[in-house]
Parts: sequence; C-alpha cells; structure tokens
Amino acid sequence: MTRTPLHFVQNCYVVADLDAACRRFHTLYGIGPFVGGSEAVLGDHFYRGAPAEPIRLRGVFVQSGDLNVELVELLSDAPSAFHDMFAKGGEGFHHVAIFSASYEEDRDRFVAAGMPLASEFTTPFGAKICYLDARDTLGHMIELYPENAIIRDMYRQTRDAALSWNGHELIVPWQ
Repeated sequence: MTRTPLHFVQNCYVVADLDAACRRFHTLYGIGPFVGGSEAVLGDHFYRGAPAEPIRLRGVFVQSGDLNVELVELLSDAPSAFHDMFAKGGEGFHHVAIFSASYEEDRDRFVAAGMPLASEFTTPFGAKICYLDARDTLGHMIELYPENAIIRDMYRQTRDAALSWNGHELIVPWQ
C-alpha cells in the first residue's frame, strides 16, 4: 500500500515568556513578524485517554524560510502533552507539526508504532488536533493536524506577513 508522505511543516518551542522569546528569536535569527499572541483555550481536552482540564496558552507563528516556527507560553498547570516535557516556566523544543489527509488513520498508526496519544483536543474553531508522544523514539512530540482550511490559512498569513514585514511591529494579531 502506498501512503501519502507526511511532511513536517512546523517546529514548536515552549517558552517561559512569549514576548521575551519573540524578541530573542528576532535578535538571534532576524525573523518576524510573530503572528498571534493572544490567549487561546484548547478545550474538549483528553490527556492520556481521560477527560482533562482545557489547556490555556499564548502562542505565535513566525516564518523562518520554508519552515513555520511556533512559540507557546503555557498559562495553565493542568496535565497535558506540553507539561509532559516542561513544567510551567520550562523552555525548549517541543514538537514537529504535520498535516494529515487521514487524521484518525495516521493518529492510530503512530499509536500502533509505539507513540502514545498524549493530548487530543478541539481548537476554538472546531478542528480536532493531537500530540503523539514520540520522546522514546524521536525525543519530542508530534502534533497532528487534520486538513483544515483555518489552520492552512494561519500558515498562509504567517508566510505573507514575513514577506511584507517592514520590521516595525514585532508581534501582529491574526487577521
């Protein structure tokens, strides 16, 4: 059976202070603007198969060449795939993100390959997304997206913002 390849579209870092991290990434890498920055709640959350408190966070997307980079500041303490790797205030590389045309099939295939489902939730706009725990084999989580027009548009907005950025406003809101 021939399967459609899954491509990494994003690297994500958990950060202690989102605003400071945006300045740090811009200073180190010259990238910007950072799109987003407002608080988000990831509801209908299941952690390791059981209902769990929603995940509260602030996050931004930024473009680095062809790669999207996400920075996430955790605002809640509830168990989650994020907290599996970093206690509140901890920082570091967390996950790669992948779009899937067959979300449930690919999710179940990763689980069968020994990468347990750490967190699965519904976004504020209704898309179901999950984090698969690939730390034993890859050293990080995998974020799996379904094909979703709103998520694809977030990536487009980030690319467009990078191409037209005048270098003034470091963090810009979603359109």
